[in-house]
Amino acid sequence: MNLIQIYAKFMDIIIIVIVAMFASFMTFFSGFGLGTLLLPAFALVFPIHIAIAMTAIVHLLNNVFKSTLMKSHIDWKTAAIFGIPALIAAVIGANILNYLIEYNYEVNYELLGTEFETTVIKLTIAGLIFVFALFDLVPKLKQLEFSDKMLPFGGFLSGFFGGLSGHQGALRSTFLIKANLKKEVYIATGIVISLVVDISRLVVYGLGDMMNDVKENYKLLLLAVLSAFIGAILGKKYLTKVTIKFIRLLIGLLLILISIALALGII
Repeated sequence: MNLIQIYAKFMDIIIIVIVAMFASFMTFFSGFGLGTLLLPAFALVFPIHIAIAMTAIVHLLNNVFKSTLMKSHIDWKTAAIFGIPALIAAVIGANILNYLIEYNYEVNYELLGTEFETTVIKLTIAGLIFVFALFDLVPKLKQLEFSDKMLPFGGFLSGFFGGLSGHQGALRSTFLIKANLKKEVYIATGIVISLVVDISRLVVYGLGDMMNDVKENYKLLLLAVLSAFIGAILGKKYLTKVTIKFIRLLIGLLLILISIALALGII
């Protein structure tokens, strides 16, 4: 390995560590963002389906860690109403992802005189990232209101997209906010619901081929997990000092840029 390759590998590690820490810090307030921001960082180094699996593992372990920090605030009744449909739907979404991996076609196209190469999975994930980013940026979408009777339906929707691409948080937040929970309870309940989805989708991912490549890169995965833990600790420390509105706006802008880069094949 020459110096250029060593430098490139070092930069990959630095990017993933910083993104994991920053995204974990951000998601402590918004209820989502870790998986969506960490996925492109992993995608810079690995094929998209491996990046999804590695992101899911970091997401799971970070949720386990955060749940220990916030366990006293969990509303278990709301978690069950929302989480059971989410678990079922996550299995469906994860199976669809396994199917897309098996039949992942390349897509070549030209834009402004430049040729780009991407894949069906990348286009699917990019489209989902873009749509969910709009929930943070478009006023009418941010103001969508659902009754608390819609919680099971919201759980199913967020679980399905969580299993398919990992993008469960935006929908979960949109529906869960209607449960009128206190800030700490809202965050803690969202964490345990997300944890259920992570477990179910990782079980399905493990039935496919993607987990084999994940095992070969456990050191980088471990660094990302530890960085996310640090971000969670900082998030809890500054829980009362950061507004959800600011965090959601920042995450939304980042997601728009990421989705465009992913769709173009830059990531």
